[in-house]
Amino acid sequence: MLNVFTLANGRLFQEEIDSLDGLTSARPVWVDLEDPSPEEKSWIAVKFGLVIPADIIDDDLEESARFYEEDGAIHIRSDFLIDDDEAPRNVRVAFILHENVLFSVHREDLPVFRLLRMRARRIPALIEDAKDVLLKLYDADAEYSADTLEGIYDDLEKVSRRVLKDEVNDQAAGEALAAIARQEDLNGRIRRNVMDTRRAVSFMMRARMLNADQFEEARQILRDIDSLDSHTAFLFDKINFLMDATVGFININQNKIIKIFSVASVALLPPTLIASIYGMNFQYMPELSQKWGYPLALCLMLLSIVTPFWFFRRKGWLK
Repeated sequence: MLNVFTLANGRLFQEEIDSLDGLTSARPVWVDLEDPSPEEKSWIAVKFGLVIPADIIDDDLEESARFYEEDGAIHIRSDFLIDDDEAPRNVRVAFILHENVLFSVHREDLPVFRLLRMRARRIPALIEDAKDVLLKLYDADAEYSADTLEGIYDDLEKVSRRVLKDEVNDQAAGEALAAIARQEDLNGRIRRNVMDTRRAVSFMMRARMLNADQFEEARQILRDIDSLDSHTAFLFDKINFLMDATVGFININQNKIIKIFSVASVALLPPTLIASIYGMNFQYMPELSQKWGYPLALCLMLLSIVTPFWFFRRKGWLK
């Protein structure tokens, strides 16, 4: 099914097309193809004379394959972010601007596309032509990335309160590390997303396909992206600090355990020495022939255990 958008009275109206006859009578400004079938691509070829390649949304990162003009059509491939709680990801979208109609091809629905559709229905004169649709999508993408960055900051604040409290056990530290790793991955995806958006908007400006108002809007999008870059850098620094702090608390907990074993080993050395001395079978050892020899050895060993523990506790080494 094709999502076809037409302009009427300054508003964007959506229509779902499920046949070639329905597409023939449409006068769209934007045709959105979500995971299109070969039959749906053939409708586009019949109606608009545009052949959509089978590999149009393949993961090709070469500049020449992502932004180019061919046969009077402008081709742009961009990544858009999906902030999913289970699996955040970047989704490739292919745009083709052909005869004042924007065609978008992607494998799944995107939050940015839903946001633009909602705004276009509510705000009159938001979109005037196909180029406006493309610019507004990139503008909404920058805004979506900014909202996601705010969510990352809020989540990191929760992790900060958990990590920087008085006592952090290994379980809490492990949970904090998992949360930090997720936010680091999401922040990196946003950084990649805004970098890709900057490249796409810059290409549109260089291609001289925008009028004066659209050119100024593109410049504003680039300024917004610059601010997002600085914010992602700040979040990377905060993530690194929390990661180091969490790992530091894990090391402190491990050192406490090692300290206990070290103290126990040292405390047991004197009684072992005493037992070794009286275990030597020399003929002349006066204590061995006395009735109080065995209790004396036991008392010496007990005293040799208590004394180191008392000394360590007084020094504060057992805390």
